[in-house]
Amino acid sequence: MTYSLRIADLPQSERPRERLIAYGAKTLSTAELIAILLGTGQGAGKLSAVGLGQYILQELSQHQRDPLGVLRDVNIQELTKVPGVGPAKATTILAAIELGKRVYQSRPPEKTVIDDPQVAAAALSNELMWQSQERFAVLMLDVKNKLIATQVITIGTATETLAHPREIFREIIRQGATRAIVAHNHPSGNLEPSAEDLSLTRQLLEGSRFLGIPLLDHLILGNGNHLSLRQTTSLWEETPQGA
Repeated sequence: MTYSLRIADLPQSERPRERLIAYGAKTLSTAELIAILLGTGQGAGKLSAVGLGQYILQELSQHQRDPLGVLRDVNIQELTKVPGVGPAKATTILAAIELGKRVYQSRPPEKTVIDDPQVAAAALSNELMWQSQERFAVLMLDVKNKLIATQVITIGTATETLAHPREIFREIIRQGATRAIVAHNHPSGNLEPSAEDLSLTRQLLEGSRFLGIPLLDHLILGNGNHLSLRQTTSLWEETPQGA
């Protein structure tokens, strides 16, 4: 696609707003989404809004950085260093990023039925998803899988956290929960479970069966994604929970 000075100069079928309306936001490239926020282009080479969006991503990707990772935590000074991005455009981008974070991290209200790993991950994202340290948390549920409470049990370093089964079950029992989902984050974004993750899950499954409090899942969260150990391992087949 060749970018001209104005979005109006593009064929209607290639204009970001029109494409979003016709095909949905998911079909747009990151540069096109930024272009909608920018509204207009300019900068070096008199770029269109889409071209300026591409240029912003190019600038953020310097030194082999992930531009989306940088964009997530970008500040006003970094954005306004990009030619063509003044305070108005920069604040619009920052507002959109913050709104996206808040929507993603919004916690389901209490009594929400937690019946899917995606819903469980959303309930814990505020405590776990973008943290720079590993955290271990518990979702506590009633007999109908309705959310009672969430609780961060431990906070570790950038690479590891320790959670003893005793501390986890103490909180579950204290809250009067009859079922639970545990979760922790990997700040690196790599969701592959470690040997320690699998070992702890086995201990928790054994403890859950002994106490009669089914452990429904163990989630790993990081950088906007999640992984369900129940769906990706055979641990629940090895230690059935009766749920």
